[in-house]
Amino acid sequence: MKKPRKVHGVGTNDADYTVRPRGPDGKRLPCPYYRAWTEMLKRAYSPAYHARFPTYIGVTVCEEWHSFMAFRAWMEPQDWEGKHLDKDIIAPGNKVYSPDTCVFVPQALNKLLTDCGAARGEWPIGVYWEKSCKKFTAHITEGGKKRHLGVFTCPHEAHMAWRKAKVRLVRETAREQDDPRIYAGLLLHAALIERGEAH
Repeated sequence: MKKPRKVHGVGTNDADYTVRPRGPDGKRLPCPYYRAWTEMLKRAYSPAYHARFPTYIGVTVCEEWHSFMAFRAWMEPQDWEGKHLDKDIIAPGNKVYSPDTCVFVPQALNKLLTDCGAARGEWPIGVYWEKSCKKFTAHITEGGKKRHLGVFTCPHEAHMAWRKAKVRLVRETAREQDDPRIYAGLLLHAALIERGEAH
């Protein structure tokens, strides 16, 4: 008997039910647990995904979660509906998806700590060159809106203004959290940003 193909080269679909049943209209209705599991594996092991998002190169999934049903057993009691699986909010710098490091968070919280990496160009994060006045400006995204932080003569000053505002925003967001893991993780992120060791 032919062995089932591995999902993204590592995952085993060991479900005892159909994970992609057809609805009344004939369209596939993927199981939300299976969708979250395959998306996680894609982020860790898909070369095509890494070509688009190189920050995921080097990310792995713990061996336990190579089993779909093991991942589902962990996910079921979590507060996951309408949220995104995150691997590094509670463990800054973490590159392993595992039960000890993962949590489901709202998209806005996920975006709060996103570093756009190469997409932000030659200046430090939060810093922009304004050709019209030949000076640097700093902006921060807060509540989904870009907030102007000032005009500066050098990129370092602009970045320091961004860093100060970012630390304040992350700490304020931490105080709004009910989950103690997320609260503690955000405070760690704020400390790293304040020291210039992250984002």
